[in-house]
Amino acid sequence: MPAVCFYFQVHQPFRLRGYRAGDIGKDHDYFDEGQNAAILRKVVNKSYLPANRKMMDLIRRHPGQFRFAFSLSGVVVEQMHAYAPEALASFQELVATGAVEILGETYFHSLASLYEDEEFVLQVRAHSDFMQATFGVSPRVFRNTELIYDDRIAGLVKNMGFDALLAEGADDVLAGRSPNFVYQAPNNGLKILLKNYRLSDDVAFRFSNGAWPEYPLTADKYVNWLRRVEGAGDLVGLFMDYETFGEHQWAETGIFDFLDDLPGKLLRHKQWSFTTPSEAITRFKSAGVLSFPRTVSWADSERDVSAWRGNNMQQLALERLYALSDAVRRRDDPYLSDAWRRLQTSDHFYYMCTKWFADGDVHAYFSPYESPYEAFINAMNVIEDFQIAVLGVPREPLPIAS
Repeated sequence: MPAVCFYFQVHQPFRLRGYRAGDIGKDHDYFDEGQNAAILRKVVNKSYLPANRKMMDLIRRHPGQFRFAFSLSGVVVEQMHAYAPEALASFQELVATGAVEILGETYFHSLASLYEDEEFVLQVRAHSDFMQATFGVSPRVFRNTELIYDDRIAGLVKNMGFDALLAEGADDVLAGRSPNFVYQAPNNGLKILLKNYRLSDDVAFRFSNGAWPEYPLTADKYVNWLRRVEGAGDLVGLFMDYETFGEHQWAETGIFDFLDDLPGKLLRHKQWSFTTPSEAITRFKSAGVLSFPRTVSWADSERDVSAWRGNNMQQLALERLYALSDAVRRRDDPYLSDAWRRLQTSDHFYYMCTKWFADGDVHAYFSPYESPYEAFINAMNVIEDFQIAVLGVPREPLPIAS
């Protein structure tokens, strides 16, 4: 009785305003409220609202059968509160159906798990509290920023009381095993649900690619691909950004028609069903221990963390930012603490990535900057000013002229 587990990531960062070297020491206003509001409303109108209407229709059309999970970063919920309350209300209505699970994550969609355990735990707990206050539920399953995960992170997540987590089904980690089973982490029994990246990316990245040999992708074709799992797996993890629907894949591509058709076409096969992550770990037995000796993510062909700290610019910016952690806590200033955590959001460092070919195209698509170097200079100007605000004096000059 195999099942599909849909998980959708919902996230928008607080983007930085253009911050010049001449602003350092004079202006501690780092975030572009106008741009953030405009982008959030655009994504709401193109993606979140039409996708939520479609999801509600599918839940009603397939009562008790169509089920899925959201992970909403704390910063996107803050922006919906401020700029698009109707969008937040539509997410709340979906969760209230009981067919939608809310997952835990870092409140600020940060890379804290790679740098500072205390900060990571604080952000995860803040997110859980915010989800309880906003949706009336406390997450039991965790997904880290960008599905970043390894055996060390498993211990932190288990100690916070989560029952399971989501991870990338990286081929080298699986070493010939299938991503289509529930596994468990070494030593602590934490359950692991894996992304089937081939089937997920067929929708998230390849759906509208006319050069793809499988174009166009129809629900019937996709269901046939899913059914290949029968007898060789329990669970197909389809993990993707929610912006896939309407923003990354525009409505004109037929993505909403595909979404509309898929559940009914799959549910015609009585042995198939949809499940939430929490239901999956109860329903399916573990296929064994799966160790992640290296840190993986769902980004780029390497499926590692090089999308955020693969070059010297990214590493310097992250080191400078996290070096301020003790000073920020000593200051105990709400504005500075919030700004520091907004600056940790992974997007700022993703924009600095200097990869080429297909991965580089994806990075460029998401970036508001003309180049990775522009993203770096802008962020470092902000960090330079921020450390003046926190420490009272500038640190050593930046190694790259601004």
